[in-house]
Amino acid sequence: MSADIFAQLITMSRTLGDPQNDYVILGEGNTSARAGNHSFWVKASGLHLHNIQPENFVQVDMEAALVMLTGPDLDDVQTREALIAAKVDPNAPGHPSVETTFHAACLQLPDVNFVGHTHPTAINALSCSTFFEAAVAGLLFPYEIVMGGIAPLLIPYVDPGLLLAREIQRRIFEYIDAYGERPKVILMQNHGLITLGDTAQKVIDITAMAIKTVRILAGTYAFGGPRFMTPAAVERINTRPDEHYRQKIISAAKSK
Repeated sequence: MSADIFAQLITMSRTLGDPQNDYVILGEGNTSARAGNHSFWVKASGLHLHNIQPENFVQVDMEAALVMLTGPDLDDVQTREALIAAKVDPNAPGHPSVETTFHAACLQLPDVNFVGHTHPTAINALSCSTFFEAAVAGLLFPYEIVMGGIAPLLIPYVDPGLLLAREIQRRIFEYIDAYGERPKVILMQNHGLITLGDTAQKVIDITAMAIKTVRILAGTYAFGGPRFMTPAAVERINTRPDEHYRQKIISAAKSK
C-alpha cells in the first residue's frame, strides 16, 4: 500500500472514531483499505479508532480471507485461527478483527478501496427498533441519494463474524442484481453501519450523510411520519451527472 493510502486510512479511522461524532465508543468499529490486488489492511481487534496508530493495523491476505467466505463452517476458535493464519506477516503484532471477512467481501466490489464500520447512536436507535425495515423503505431527500446511492442495503441480525460476513456478501450480490450497482450504505439490524467508498473521504462523507438521514427520519415522526420520494424522483437524482459531479468536487475539496 502506498504511503498516501495508508495515511488516508489513518485519517479516516480517527475521524470515524472521534468521540464528538458519536459514531463509536471504546473498541467499537473497524476500518480497512486495499493494500493492492492481493492484500488489505484492517484494524486489529479490540483497539480504539480515535487514537489508532499505524502499527494497530494488520495486513491480511485477500485470498485467504475470501476462502473463509466459501469454505466450511468454522466455530469461534477455528475462525480466530484462520484469521491469524491469513496475516501476511505471521510475526506482526495484533490479530485481525473478527469482522475481517466482511471487509474482504466489500473490498472486492468495484471502486471500493476503503470500508468504514461504525455503531452510531442515531443509526442504532433505528436499527434496534421495531420499525427498522419500514422506516428505511424509501428515500427522503436528494443528497441522501447522491451520497448513499439508490437504496441502503439492509442486513437482518446475524451473529458477528463469519456468519455475518457470508450474509452480507450474499445480500450484496442480490443488491447488485436488483439495482445494477453496488451499495454504498449497509445498515445492520441491532448492530450498526457499514459505508463503502473509493476514497477515505467518501467513506467519511457517506457515514455523515447516513447519520443525518436517520436524524431527519426520526424528526419526521414528530410531524406524522416520513414522506418518501417517488421511485421516479429517486432514479432521476441517482442518474443526474451534475449531482455526481458535485459529489466529486465536495469530496475532493474536503480531502485536501
